[in-house]
Amino acid sequence: MKSVAVDRIRNIGLMAHIDAGKTTTTERILYYTGVTYKIGEVDDGTAVMDWMEQEQERGITITSAATTCFWNEHRINIIDTPGHVDFTAEVERSLRVLDGAIIVLCGVGGVEPQTEKVWYQTDKYRIPRIAYVNKMDRVGSDFADVVAQIESKFKVVALPLQLPLGCEESFAGVIDLPSLKAFRYHDDLPGARPATEEVPAASRDEALLHREHLVERLAELDNEVMELFLEKKDVPEAVLKKAVRAATIGLKAVPVLLGSSFRNKGVQNLLDAVVDYLPSSADKADVAGSDPRSGRAQTRKLSDAEPLSALVFKIMTDPYVGQLVYFRVYSGVVKVGATVLNSRRGQKLRVAKLLKMHANKREEVESVHSGDIAATVGLKDVATGDTLCDERHPILLDAIQFPEPVVQATIEPRLTSEHQKLDEVLAKLVSEDPTLKSYVDAHTGQAILSGMGELHLEVIQERIKREFKIQTKLGKPRVAYYETVRQAARGEEKYVKQSGGKGQYGHVVLEVRPYDGDGKFRFQSSVKSGVIPKEFLPAIEQGVREAMDIGVIAGFPITHVEVELVDGSFHDEDATELAYKIAASLAFKAAFRRGSPIMLEPVMKIEIAVQDEYLGEVMADLSSREGRVTHMDLKNGLHVIDGQVPLALMFGYAKALRTLTQGRGNYSLEFLKYSEMSEEKMKDVLKTQLGIYTTN
Repeated sequence: MKSVAVDRIRNIGLMAHIDAGKTTTTERILYYTGVTYKIGEVDDGTAVMDWMEQEQERGITITSAATTCFWNEHRINIIDTPGHVDFTAEVERSLRVLDGAIIVLCGVGGVEPQTEKVWYQTDKYRIPRIAYVNKMDRVGSDFADVVAQIESKFKVVALPLQLPLGCEESFAGVIDLPSLKAFRYHDDLPGARPATEEVPAASRDEALLHREHLVERLAELDNEVMELFLEKKDVPEAVLKKAVRAATIGLKAVPVLLGSSFRNKGVQNLLDAVVDYLPSSADKADVAGSDPRSGRAQTRKLSDAEPLSALVFKIMTDPYVGQLVYFRVYSGVVKVGATVLNSRRGQKLRVAKLLKMHANKREEVESVHSGDIAATVGLKDVATGDTLCDERHPILLDAIQFPEPVVQATIEPRLTSEHQKLDEVLAKLVSEDPTLKSYVDAHTGQAILSGMGELHLEVIQERIKREFKIQTKLGKPRVAYYETVRQAARGEEKYVKQSGGKGQYGHVVLEVRPYDGDGKFRFQSSVKSGVIPKEFLPAIEQGVREAMDIGVIAGFPITHVEVELVDGSFHDEDATELAYKIAASLAFKAAFRRGSPIMLEPVMKIEIAVQDEYLGEVMADLSSREGRVTHMDLKNGLHVIDGQVPLALMFGYAKALRTLTQGRGNYSLEFLKYSEMSEEKMKDVLKTQLGIYTTN
């Protein structure tokens, strides 16, 4: 991999609402940086970054794709992420390893639901970002309105660095405010370089006014600009750019640019902005982690001279080379043939190959350095979120947190002989995708597949068919419920078994209570070692965990409980790990039943856009689905309804909305939270959906 100084590397991601133009923008970036010789189009199924057959057929991005390009002597590592909410894990894991982001917005749609989702995800990881307003050639595009939406919805300082040169069909380029130059694109031909010219006389006064406004905003954030502003001196372009860069990296402001990627206008200016304003690895703080043995905090400087630390952020099964492991190097150097340590498992691994990825194409390299994003093959038992490090200087980096699945369905092969093969394939896919879960239903013996939505499960079924040649039947999607307790309760169980010779003995007293901390489970012990020896505690915890996998009310997994071992007893001769494990499982279930158990259901955030004549019917239908409206707005002549609604009542909503609005209404749905059901609703769900009758 071409060696580049750390301060000349940009690790960026493109993210946005579905159909805002992320992949189209990425295709132009690859073309203008010389990576491809022909522009791929999403609509034609020829986009380089949408390499999966399903992506090409559906016209959407399903899996994040990584690539590398060069611009103005800077290396830009790009990850193109999905816009559909069902694949939010791809955005989450990409953000964990990125230094900067481009948020693509539609010039007509503005801030859309998934835009808000990815914006808050970048906030969570404190990622500096550029906002790029795309589709400025479309009828109804309004740059000023989109900038206003960014400021009002996200409560940030938006810094428009450009103005449109022309509008809608006559959009011809951009006016750059820091340099006060116009960049005019004379045709839509790919490869056309913009002509740099003076700002047209008709637009000059407006450009000067907006530049003055930009200086005023920056004066509040930068001392050098403040001094020049107070002295009423002109602020040079270099000083403005330096101030914008500092404000962007410091998360004090967001630069806003514009263009029309499909019409090949504005992308070169966007690339300049990536180099000028987004951070390099050298601009980021030292990476934080902990010692895997002692738990003490550790840091690594982002330098080749430091010991190796790298984070695995994506696992992918490739039919030709096996399991591809994507990782980001934070410090040190990885060379082919080197031995690295997986600090989560304490396992040494040999790096046989190093690959620079370009979507699904691979190029072998001899080494990768700090700041690089690369891939390798042949590493066994590696999972998303694992740390690869120097075995003499171990470190455990913070893992990636993923949302829990909300939809599940039964899955089985059409041929009985392929059951084992399907189990192996599901295990591979689950290792790839942290938001995908697979287990066997204890009551029916059927394999259950859980994911983020109906589309997610459909895509997985199609992948099983195309990549692994197994025809499957996917059952009707159903909601992934959880179970929990509402009050503290105790359970006691003594497991004693004599069968001649050495017997089995385990006796525990557990207290179960609600838990609202990080994670879904916490186990602790308050017994003295003389009551139950410490070596039996892992078996007791394991017994509780296994009981949580199959709930008490209806067999759904149990979540958000704290379990404390408060008492028990020990037998010198017959005490065994198996006995304590069984006793703990039974004691947990007994305590759970006494703890006022309740089911949790997924509640979704919904946004519906409808014309005025259909508003009443849509609102009535939403109310019938137990929906609650949280906000209403009028945007581009459409009523935009924000609300919350239980997922269980939203299956088939796309068809219902089409019927209500004669095909003119649109909606988006994304997971918001898990919420307690009422007792009445829980009994109704158990009876009508699951066929379980309760007597209490």
